[in-house]
Amino acid sequence: MNSAGSLGGQQRILSFAIKDKNALYASFMPFIKNGGLFIPTNKNYQLGDEIFLLLQLMEETDRIPVAGKVIWVTPPGAEGSRSVGVGVQFSEQDKGGARRKIEEYLAGALNADRPTHTM
Repeated sequence: MNSAGSLGGQQRILSFAIKDKNALYASFMPFIKNGGLFIPTNKNYQLGDEIFLLLQLMEETDRIPVAGKVIWVTPPGAEGSRSVGVGVQFSEQDKGGARRKIEEYLAGALNADRPTHTM
């Protein structure tokens, strides 16, 4: 049963671990409202799918639960040999917690001109 206003359908749980700063930099999408992450995955997602992300950063043992939705899909065979996956925008329910945590890890690296998975 879909709730009103839900695009794309079901909510899915997705676990994602980022173990180093370079991978976090390449996945983080600071230009998205509330922040977001590019998640490499071969699973089939549609724009608007609701995602519940269990995010593990660096050496932390606790995972950060983050609600979000799919706003970007890079399909297999995309030009430029881009990584296959989805961009997940963090929900406002998070009140910026996941974004702040990521930005703490990336302090000083956010203005770098290195390429990422999305830009």
